[in-house]
Amino acid sequence: MRTTTVRRRLLAATALLPVLALAACGSDPKTAAQPGAGQAAVDAAAQDLVSGVAKSDAAAALLPEDVRKAGTVKFGSAIASPPAAFYPDQATKKAAGVDIDFTDAVAKVLGLTVEREEAAFETILPALGSGKYDVGTGNFGVTAVRLKTIDFVTYIDDGQGFAVKKDNTSVQPVTDLAQLCGLVIGTGAGTTFETTLNAKKNVCTDAGKKPFEVKAFSDNGATLTGLQQGRIDVVMSTINGLRYQASQEASGTKFLGEFHRLDVGFAFKKGSPLAPAFQAAVNQLIKDGTYDKIVKKWGVVDSAIKESQISPPEHV
Repeated sequence: MRTTTVRRRLLAATALLPVLALAACGSDPKTAAQPGAGQAAVDAAAQDLVSGVAKSDAAAALLPEDVRKAGTVKFGSAIASPPAAFYPDQATKKAAGVDIDFTDAVAKVLGLTVEREEAAFETILPALGSGKYDVGTGNFGVTAVRLKTIDFVTYIDDGQGFAVKKDNTSVQPVTDLAQLCGLVIGTGAGTTFETTLNAKKNVCTDAGKKPFEVKAFSDNGATLTGLQQGRIDVVMSTINGLRYQASQEASGTKFLGEFHRLDVGFAFKKGSPLAPAFQAAVNQLIKDGTYDKIVKKWGVVDSAIKESQISPPEHV
């Protein structure tokens, strides 16, 4: 992990002490959950749905021979916030969440061991091309731009949404980015949200209005702090993440609604021979019922898919 990333996280954690105190009330500070992880997420993390998953010889046969022999696969994973991926216990640093359960379950189906390295979201996709990682996870949405250099194996349907402070009554559910003119929007660095916002600033100037300002953060905690302190007006992030965050009283946020749905998938360098095996593994989990149990565990049933696909076109 880069030193600058660590410094950002320490600063964000310090700024979020009031939130952490509420979220982890009565807990041992040495084992307090990641900021933003309420008790529901911590309880869900304790449910083991993966250890009993059986290997599928048919799916494993689709793996390249060298991977089958090595028995391991290298993951670059963004560990940001529930329900996608977070640390329910900061002392053990054992990650949990939707991304983690699906990663570990797919590995069980394929008879592989996961070598997971935490990485900043914006660094993962470029690292696939260099061979540093075999697979990337970070709630990566399938977009036309990413499909030029990345292959995806879909496992859930999430997308883009907006949130504001709970007491904000001036911003209504966003159906058009022109509604954001003159506001400061906080979002994640290197995300589809940042790309979408920067590509559409002209909607305001074309209408003769002041453009919205985009502030990108490498840490989810820093984005939330910016909203709480009034340095940003609106947050754009994942639908499931914002819904979960709004359900936590300590966050003081309100989910404004869905803006644009996106398939989410395991990310691979273009043409990776691992993709067919991962697709078969996800479909096996759907068939044997494990998939349904995972989405119910994390409260994301509305994001369930019926069949995994390899690099489908972006939702329009």
